[in-house]
Amino acid sequence: MSPNHLPRTGGISTWDWPGFLESLGHFGVDLSLDRMQVLLQRLGQPQAGIPAIHVAGTNGKGSVCAWVSHALWAAGYRVGRYTSPHLVNWRERIWLSGEYISPGDWSRVLAQVRDCLQTYAPGEASPTQFEAITAAAWLYFRQQKVDIAVMEVGLGGRLDATNAGIEPVVTAITSIGWDHWQRLGNSLAQIAFEKAGILKPGIPTVCAPQPPEVMAVIRARAEQTGSPLRVVEPLHWAGPQTVCWRDQVLTLPLAGEVQLINGAVALAVVETLQEQGWRIPDVAVEKGFALTRWPGRLQWVQIGSRQLLLDGAHNLPAAQALRRYLDEHQPGPLTWYMGILTTKDVKGMLATLLRPGDRFFALPLFGHAGTHPQELAHLAQILQPHLRSVQALPDLAALQAQLQQPADLDEPPAVICGSLYLLGQVMQACLGWDLAC
Repeated sequence: MSPNHLPRTGGISTWDWPGFLESLGHFGVDLSLDRMQVLLQRLGQPQAGIPAIHVAGTNGKGSVCAWVSHALWAAGYRVGRYTSPHLVNWRERIWLSGEYISPGDWSRVLAQVRDCLQTYAPGEASPTQFEAITAAAWLYFRQQKVDIAVMEVGLGGRLDATNAGIEPVVTAITSIGWDHWQRLGNSLAQIAFEKAGILKPGIPTVCAPQPPEVMAVIRARAEQTGSPLRVVEPLHWAGPQTVCWRDQVLTLPLAGEVQLINGAVALAVVETLQEQGWRIPDVAVEKGFALTRWPGRLQWVQIGSRQLLLDGAHNLPAAQALRRYLDEHQPGPLTWYMGILTTKDVKGMLATLLRPGDRFFALPLFGHAGTHPQELAHLAQILQPHLRSVQALPDLAALQAQLQQPADLDEPPAVICGSLYLLGQVMQACLGWDLAC
């Protein structure tokens, strides 16, 4: 469907915005700033003049965005936050000072983007789905008169839609690892080059510790742009889920050793803002960090009689972090429920996570290009021949039925991971959650 033939309706609250987004989904992922720059221009440059914090990286972007936005909110600022993907509800992507965008506002800003696309000439390049939602986020933040926007890069950085016209006051790069090589490059240095593309002349950059080849690329980009670069040191636990910062104890409610790095990046972003004159009292940082929640990251839930760990580990570095957490907290055999996109390092993830004596259940990813459950189960058996059992489940209904059965006394703890899409589907189908309600 071309942009000038997108459906138009008279009422905002009843129009088919899911159909609109689906129609744009056919344009796929196409990294470029050209379409986004045109769209923002025709929408009146809604992002112009909004101070922004721009966050790129492979893993940890969402956690950093969540912590920084909560600290700014606790300090009294009107804060917009844009993240992706969502788990259950599309509206999770756009957040304003403690509340997700309302259904009415979500429908309205998407309708404004739709109406803008109606003015495109036949054959003119349509924005992608992600570009349209990014533009809608900027429209919403402009209309809501935010003081600052915290923006998570969708893919890469240099050519990501969030990098079009953005005016950052701080940029941040979280841990960079092997992911999305099909689009970003077949080496860590090439991937780092794309992510370092968010650095701007003279704008401070906060960076997580990186492998040497990654750090070299980021330092070169910082030198080229004249961006003051601060590489953080990981925090250290002061007690259960607490760290010391400026002679006070901060609660880090997000679990896992990796959060010591993400927390350090978030605190360095806050400190940089403080140095720029943003009024963020230390007590607001303490309050904001303690209030931060980021579902689906090392999150324990109960389904029926079972305790399950939900984790969004969807690439090799995230799988390695999950394995380290489990080695410390659940060192024995485990039951795995897993679905993985075909574009990921499936073999690497399975080899990292599976151990002898584990039980393995493969799941499909409804609506996404997931590895077929039979193929995933077969691969798991090859990579770890000493599994206690292996089975491919046809759908979430089969998973629900299994989880509702009483757990055996000798049944290992269960982990659901492999894809954020899978987590969202489990949250909705098995837990009845709608995170944006």
